[in-house]
Parts: sequence; C-alpha cells; structure tokens
Amino acid sequence: MSRKKIYIYSGLALLIFIAWLNTASSEKNDAFSESVKIALRDAGNQLLLSNQDSTSLILPVIDLEKSKYRLSFQKELSFEPSDLVSFVDSSFTKSKLPNNYLVEVIQCSDEEVAYSYKISAEEESTIIPCAGRFLPESCYTIEVKFTDKASSIISKMLLLYLLFFILSLFLLDFLISKRKQQAVMKNGNEKYSEIGSFQFYPDQNKLVKKSIEISLSKKECELLEIFVANPNQIIKRDELEKRVWEDNGVFVGRSLDTYISKLRKILKEDTSIKLTNVHGVGYKLEVLK
Repeated sequence: MSRKKIYIYSGLALLIFIAWLNTASSEKNDAFSESVKIALRDAGNQLLLSNQDSTSLILPVIDLEKSKYRLSFQKELSFEPSDLVSFVDSSFTKSKLPNNYLVEVIQCSDEEVAYSYKISAEEESTIIPCAGRFLPESCYTIEVKFTDKASSIISKMLLLYLLFFILSLFLLDFLISKRKQQAVMKNGNEKYSEIGSFQFYPDQNKLVKKSIEISLSKKECELLEIFVANPNQIIKRDELEKRVWEDNGVFVGRSLDTYISKLRKILKEDTSIKLTNVHGVGYKLEVLK
C-alpha cells in the first residue's frame, strides 16, 4: 500500500469517526434535553401543589438555547424561593442532572428577573439569596441554564478527537514500517544468500541491507555469485574471467579489477566481510564467523 493511500484511508477513517461521534453526541444531547424537561415539569408540579393547585397546567418546557430551558405555567402562582430551590434540587438529583446551573424567575409582565440563584458543584460558588421572602402571586416563567454542560461536551469531544488522531499516527507509522519490511521480504520465497548483514538475490541482481536495496550490474552479480558459492576460498583470475566473460565476446584486461573494486565499495558497509586480492593468483571473499 502506498503512503498516499495510507493518508487517504486514514483521513476517511477520521471523517467517519467524527461523523459517528457527532451523531452519538447529538443523541446524548437529545436524551439530556428530555431528562431536563421531565425534571423541570416535576419541579413545576411541586410548586403548583405548594400553591394548593392540582388542576392547572404546566405548559411545555421550551429549549431556549443550548443547555438553557424555560418552564411556564397556565396560571399565576406565588411561592417562597427556598421551596423553588428545594424542588429543583430534588428533581434534578432524581434525574441525575449536572449540579452546575443558574436559575432565574422571570416576570411575564416586563421580563425582569424577580429572583435568581446559582448552584455549583463547589459549595463556595453556590449563591442562594433572599430565602424566606415570598414572591407575590403573578405570572412567572422559570429559566434554567446548565453552566458547564456545553464546555464539558466540547472538552470530551476534543479529547476523543485527539486520542483518535494519535492512534491514527501510530497506525500510519505501523503501516509504513510494515510496508518497508514487506518491501525487503516481498520476494522471501525466492532464493537468496546471506553475506554478513547483506541478503543477496542473484535472480534479481540486488543486495539488501536493512531494508535498503542495492542494485547490481549483471557482471557484478555473476562475480558475487561465484564468491558466495565459495566463501573463504581463493578464486583464480583465469577462472573468474572465463566464467563471467567467456561467452560475452571482447574482454578488456582491467575489466575484472574494475568490477572487483565496485563490489568492494558496496561490501565495505559490513566489516565482517572482505573481498581481498591474493597477489598473482586471484581473489577471495573472506567471511568472518
């Protein structure tokens, strides 16, 4: 698999994951919204019962904006603020809703805030003023805004995105490494010989060392094949010339020395093997055990 394809597939996987995460987040938000509405209706019912009203309607709870809701009533009512605090807390606790929220009691006539309080998971940040002062009978709406719901969702999503991105990088690195290994061993079923840290593939005219391929000319390959078949043995010049050049027409006297020199430069990367000159006789491939 090419690196370009790996990037494409990783990108597609990331897009699919983001789409799935957004869908899952939307479903969770819908479930959260329904839980809030049920809890607010329960709190509203308790407020009406405290007014000796068991017949008037609680109007539909409205989503005003993200994490903000409005509770309305059919008739006017009066209540003591501490009762509202208690009823909302009880209903939210039963519904296992977050305990970071702001409550405002709005007058229908002028939309002014008649009463408000703040609940926080950190008790020192909780503010509940004016306990014991009854609100006169009037038309009120109650608005609740969860103060950490949105930021919590965003933080969790960013964390998931980050984790997935990191996993994608690891996967990409793994695939690239795997590809390099396969490039080295893709012809693993074909015959090769080991020369020190090199792998010699005579049928492909190449040497491989640490995933690096080194191409050989036909003559270099033929000479190396002779040396590999006879390690640590002196091969006479005449024999090398005859076996490599006999059927190839013209032979220049220095050709053998030139190709031997090229092989030496390639093999010098591994100090455990040496292609040495035996003066006046020939050459020997020394392989240190």
